[in-house]
Amino acid sequence: MHSFPLPALALVETMREAAAEDPARAIAFQGAPGSNSHRAAGEFAPEALPLPCFSFEDALDAVKSGKAGSAIIPIENSQHGRVADIHFLLPESGLAIVAEHFMPIRHALMGVPHPDGSLGPFEAAYSHPQALGQSRKFLRERGIVPLSHADTAGSAAYVAERGDPAIASIAPALAADLYGLKIAEEGVEDAADNMTRFVVLAPEPLDPASVGPEPAMTTFVFEVKNIPAALYKAMGGFATNGVNMTKLESYQKGASFAATMFYADIIGAPGAPAVDRALEELAFHCKELRILGSYRQARKRG
Repeated sequence: MHSFPLPALALVETMREAAAEDPARAIAFQGAPGSNSHRAAGEFAPEALPLPCFSFEDALDAVKSGKAGSAIIPIENSQHGRVADIHFLLPESGLAIVAEHFMPIRHALMGVPHPDGSLGPFEAAYSHPQALGQSRKFLRERGIVPLSHADTAGSAAYVAERGDPAIASIAPALAADLYGLKIAEEGVEDAADNMTRFVVLAPEPLDPASVGPEPAMTTFVFEVKNIPAALYKAMGGFATNGVNMTKLESYQKGASFAATMFYADIIGAPGAPAVDRALEELAFHCKELRILGSYRQARKRG
């Protein structure tokens, strides 16, 4: 599946044509129209022109090529953790994080009705792996097999294209309206407080001095030197300078399993003396340190 399902293509082309008329206003997102990323783009920038892209790489490339002024990408979910591959894609993109956006996630189970108008029973449900993970308990209790798809709304378009009453989609309720499906059940996510954090990327970073007066976040990736206690020493500067690190995740770089990269969020931005001292100490213990951006905090931490 390397392109959008047929029921989504007309909407995709309409949005792409509008974005091409004014690329600076376009905001790229991964997924078909009606996806959670589409919703997030509309919430974050109601005046922007949404530009649907098939993959995360396509959304980032749209910004790099000038087809869109920015992109909005889901980076982590409160229930299912980080979005796969994002930690690799962000540093490689060369783009900068300029904002964050939090959005509650609600999923619906939808499908093609039988000739008599009834729905189900469903043998399988398609959706993005994140949505399937967020609805794991719901699906298991009903004996519905989870099947991966490129995105939530795209799975709804695919189910509409298949026309098989035995298969369903887990997607935002909007997708049922867009693709002519019927909702069997709403609120199928396993946790009522299901929340996804999105980041907004642009070609150029914000000046950290311009981020205030709201509290700032700074995101960076780093690789410590391959010596004993390097990570412990690298983290010491944040403790001694009172800089709050709200996120620290590791991921493997390459296939050697000897080079580990770390992804981190801190409260504050370069230019603040405590942050500068902490980053200077971190850099001393690192082989690589790359700041991905400083931006306004959209949700209070701590």
